[in-house]
Amino acid sequence: MKMRNFLIPVLVLMIYITNLQAQDWPQYLGPNRNSISEQKGLLRTWPEKGPEVLWATEVGIGYGGPVIKDGKIYLLDRDDKVGDKMRCFDLSSGKELWNFEYSAPGSVMFPGSRSVPLVDDNHVYSCGPYGDLYCIDLKTHQPIWKKNIWKDYGGGDIPIWAITQCPLVYGNLLIVASQTPGAGVVAYDKVTGDEKWKTPSLGSTGYVSPNIVKIDGADHVVMVTASGGGRGAPVTPGKIVGLDPQSGLVLWEYDDWLCHIPVPSAVDAGENRILVVGGYELGAVMIKVEKKADGTFGTTELFKTEEFGDQTKTPLLYQGFFYAEFGTNNTRDGLVCMNMNGEIMWKTKRNPDFNKGSMILADGLILATDGSKSLYLIEPDPTGFKPLASAELLVEGGTDDSDAMASRVGGPTQNWAPIALADGKLLIRDQNRMMCVKVVE
Repeated sequence: MKMRNFLIPVLVLMIYITNLQAQDWPQYLGPNRNSISEQKGLLRTWPEKGPEVLWATEVGIGYGGPVIKDGKIYLLDRDDKVGDKMRCFDLSSGKELWNFEYSAPGSVMFPGSRSVPLVDDNHVYSCGPYGDLYCIDLKTHQPIWKKNIWKDYGGGDIPIWAITQCPLVYGNLLIVASQTPGAGVVAYDKVTGDEKWKTPSLGSTGYVSPNIVKIDGADHVVMVTASGGGRGAPVTPGKIVGLDPQSGLVLWEYDDWLCHIPVPSAVDAGENRILVVGGYELGAVMIKVEKKADGTFGTTELFKTEEFGDQTKTPLLYQGFFYAEFGTNNTRDGLVCMNMNGEIMWKTKRNPDFNKGSMILADGLILATDGSKSLYLIEPDPTGFKPLASAELLVEGGTDDSDAMASRVGGPTQNWAPIALADGKLLIRDQNRMMCVKVVE
């Protein structure tokens, strides 16, 4: 009986610690790379002036989002004239604790930061817009190893919108997509930086980061490549490719993805189904991967649609329905809801407008930035758009005056960075500030 009484508080403590760890946001799209948080207790209503902003801190121009682990924030910031800077902040106060910067000058259309870091064990990993992949020690704040995923594998001119890779950790491996003539996807030992495997080139260069999808209960790394063509060149379809995460072996591929500028990662839709979306009016495709009698895999296209997509973010999947912000250069469908069969349930269009913002699902609710100035609290419902609250917390701003093309195409406000949630605190950013917003009771 005494042992039993002793075990009860120990079990309670273990559950408490587990819940704390589950609330971290250590990588792109959160703990499971699907934009879903285990956070509970979200506020169902907001004050008239919006949720409380606990603190704000200055950041450089760009689109890179933060990650959160053990009460600390990590952000790969950037000054195009100098290079990249890994910055670490205290989650409670916003105070900068340390930073590490390296030289990587240069600028492209839509200048500034690009990617989201990953923090794992005692290291934080990041990939800058010129291919600089760093593993930084959290104790010394110095690099353990570094690579260049573009130059190391025969990359030529930098892609038109630079390199946007958000690293993926799988066991002892760090996986990124080089997308060069010499390598499609590369895996390194996450501690030493030694190359463990690489694939051949998988196709044209895009801006997609690898993701993990379950196929018959096993993990597959899924990568999406761009379709080629343009300027008189013949169109070459892009690919959706499944890889063995331990060896890099190509297990299957679907070769009819027509999106020349893919950005969102693949979505695990369950039951061996994979949803891939794009912008530029190119929509979405759902495929199914099936294992054959001989042990190989094949793919079947379930549907294609031009009515659902997302130009920069991976859609949310909740209770059998997908939600995405389908704002493109020519079509503004706003927030869109689609079922598993590709049927559109509703679109907000421009009322309200959602265009390249970011979303997180937590406690049965969606927290969403609209790509412009507003943060929304939304109840996901396939019968219609159900906003519970909204507030203008972000300010107008985008590319500098020297980049007229980007300002014209992207609009006057380009608050497109991924958001992050941990310990009841939501991190959002515009083009000069990162803010911490209280979203729990």
